[in-house]
Amino acid sequence: MLSGPNRPAPATGVLYLHGFNSGAASPKGVAMRRACEAVGLPCITPQLPHHPCEALTLAEACLAELGERPLVAGSSMGGFLATCLAERFALAGVLINPAVRPAGLVADWVGEHFVNDHTGERFTVGEQHLAELAALTPESVTPERYLLLLGTADEVLAPADACSLYRGARMLLHPGADHAFTVLARHLPAVLAHAGHALPADDQASQH
Repeated sequence: MLSGPNRPAPATGVLYLHGFNSGAASPKGVAMRRACEAVGLPCITPQLPHHPCEALTLAEACLAELGERPLVAGSSMGGFLATCLAERFALAGVLINPAVRPAGLVADWVGEHFVNDHTGERFTVGEQHLAELAALTPESVTPERYLLLLGTADEVLAPADACSLYRGARMLLHPGADHAFTVLARHLPAVLAHAGHALPADDQASQH
């Protein structure tokens, strides 16, 4: 279900932010770059540090390379960071199963050890992660900025939480899609439409 009208000025580029312990080479990042390439739109998908403040600083620096009206997109924790940027700089955003108030989620991971399959980095989640996430969390969001892509079978985050926080945003609910949202390719035309661009018909067909 896609709700709400939206006629944005065309975005001058796209910044895609991957989720927690993921990477720039993730399938969603690759799909986003290919879709942007099809319309001649610059796209940056940085490899983010695991500390939230460092990740947001890097992401903000990337915006300078994407013109006056970049669109920020992100998945899961990347969706949270995209929200931080969208609210800070009044930008349009596309959020894929975004983390809502992630400090509470990460609290369950304190002391856990992780290995990033994309980079080989090893790290442990600590109290600093929680403190940074809590400090970064916007007091409120501006729903009309966003397009949300939500999987109804998300096994990590409750779609209802995102629906509540971003109430009034455009939302696309994909029945049966899980947290990985492997169906992103089907919805790239909607993503680019939110950025004010149209994916050519040939490229739309190649996504299915």
